[in-house]
Amino acid sequence: MRFLLLVILLAGCAVGPDYRKPEAATAPQFKEMQGWREAQPRDELPRGSWWTVFGDPELNQLMERADVSNQNIRIAEARLRQARAVADQARAGLFPSVTANASAVRTKSPSLSNQPSFATGAVNNYNVGLNASWELDVWGRVRRSVEAGEANWQASAAQLEAARLSARATLAQNYFALRVADTTRRLLEDTVKAFQRSLDLTQNRYKAGVAARVDVVQAEVQVKSAQASLIDVGVERAQLEHAIALQLGDVPANFALAPNDLKIAMPQVPLALPAELLERRPDIAAAERAMAAANAQIGVAKAAYFPSLTLSSATGFRGINLANLVSTPSNFWSIGAAVAESVFDGGLRRSQTAQAAAAYDVQVATYRQAVLTGFQEVEDNLAALRILEEEAALQDEVVQAARHAVELTTNQYSAGVVSYLNVITAQTTALINERAAVNVLGRRLTASVGLINALGGGWTADALPAR
Repeated sequence: MRFLLLVILLAGCAVGPDYRKPEAATAPQFKEMQGWREAQPRDELPRGSWWTVFGDPELNQLMERADVSNQNIRIAEARLRQARAVADQARAGLFPSVTANASAVRTKSPSLSNQPSFATGAVNNYNVGLNASWELDVWGRVRRSVEAGEANWQASAAQLEAARLSARATLAQNYFALRVADTTRRLLEDTVKAFQRSLDLTQNRYKAGVAARVDVVQAEVQVKSAQASLIDVGVERAQLEHAIALQLGDVPANFALAPNDLKIAMPQVPLALPAELLERRPDIAAAERAMAAANAQIGVAKAAYFPSLTLSSATGFRGINLANLVSTPSNFWSIGAAVAESVFDGGLRRSQTAQAAAAYDVQVATYRQAVLTGFQEVEDNLAALRILEEEAALQDEVVQAARHAVELTTNQYSAGVVSYLNVITAQTTALINERAAVNVLGRRLTASVGLINALGGGWTADALPAR
């Protein structure tokens, strides 16, 4: 009785350190937070559908396809199921195992006497039984294994969300880049038409004898150069379309997007406090759960230092007559306990414990690095959005001025006041600045997606499955 009470008391403890989340570097606010506001409940990104803030129905449809067909997401889903199964395997160690067995054997043996003759008869042996064994989790080895399995399962759930977020962010950025290419292509098509009109004007002036042949040649060069740039945009667009097909889990030959200009307004992305980033990013949550699992493995390793206690029992029927097998005379049973302790292992357990402790230190450093990386990504995209917003405002003014310069210079050339070189310079300047304005818009959209991705896309650690 005393022994049983001692076992019950010991079963309440588990060797190894209890998990405590370590500190990570943080700051009261983001360095590049100028002009931004803290998120309010009504301002939070749509949970699970942050891309709707861009108001593009075609992008919404692509996201729905990616959720179903993206192979990276499917890989993460399968790994989540795998981690859950491993956690269930660890939990099975908390319960006894019961096995049933049945056998029928017919044997013939030589005589045990010194006579050379052998027994002429054969004997039938029948056996039906149940065996049960249970290794009591006195030192918490199984409980620590369960703890590690549950933490790994939660880490896999966070990794699944990280895979979804990454796939969606990549898809959105590729989509916006493709629309930038479409807008650039339309701009170049308009430019080719404008340059062609300038060429026609120059040819007419040459025929009238008021323009030199070199003006016609320069105008032809300008048209062909714009046509070459127009063709070159097709390379980038085709590759972006192929990349989107990959994100959708389809082959490029089966996927196409009709050309369309970039007509998206810049969204206002709400910004949370830096401390909240630790709960909002799935990759940080995954690193924290992996750290908890590694901590539990230290307890598993330390439990090997202590003896194991196993209870076992067996019962059943054994006899030579099948008709009377299930009867009281044929019944057998046994019950007992066994204690085992490793006396000498050449330092194996010490090395395993040191390995588990080092693995935990690796996960701590990985977690802290993930936190630092998260802060960097937020700061990077905040800086990009702030600076690009200023650049976009100035670039729009430059584009308007360049267009006006083209108009004035063309009129002056028609009046014979300036040479055609002035027209070429004005048109080239306008084209460069219009392309720059489109690229700035594309970079701002990419940075917006990057910021949403860096902030966790509206996800929080509360979405992790309960242990």
